[in-house]
Amino acid sequence: MSDGRVVIVSGPPGAGKSTVARVLAERVAPSVHVHGDDFWGFIRRGRIAPYLPESAAQNAVVIGIAARAACGYAAAGYEVFYDGIVGPWFLDAFRAASAERGVELHYVVLYPDVDTVLRRAAGRGPEMLRAPEPIRSLHEQFRDLGELRAHALDSAVLTIQETADAIERRLAAGALRLP
Repeated sequence: MSDGRVVIVSGPPGAGKSTVARVLAERVAPSVHVHGDDFWGFIRRGRIAPYLPESAAQNAVVIGIAARAACGYAAAGYEVFYDGIVGPWFLDAFRAASAERGVELHYVVLYPDVDTVLRRAAGRGPEMLRAPEPIRSLHEQFRDLGELRAHALDSAVLTIQETADAIERRLAAGALRLP
């Protein structure tokens, strides 16, 4: 096994995934911040908005490629912080890629309340998802994590630094590792 690992920083839009993952990556070396949304942006024509039901096949392809990229960096010894909307329904792709490359896989779901994510999303740039209905729907999909509930972190009242600190503590304790 390499010294690298993949830490998936997930949650609904507006949860703070990208900012927190960037901060975490800046705290260690060598590190990589993989911004999951970029993988959907690689599709130039024929892209389907990933939150629509008809995007399932596209999403499976994109997540598989993103998971292999993240695990490839980790296999080379990098600490990888992958940010994206990775619900339990997408974890199999990451589990397969991490097993194939022999790297540790960790998972945290930033889960502030719906009003917080709606407020944060409304202040984002026009290229980002800001429409309330898909955001509410995605937030709802993370509500019941089942056996992964311990991987959730309510970041509504935490600063970015406090959120990163809380994740680091949980990583050090092994509380975010996926089997």
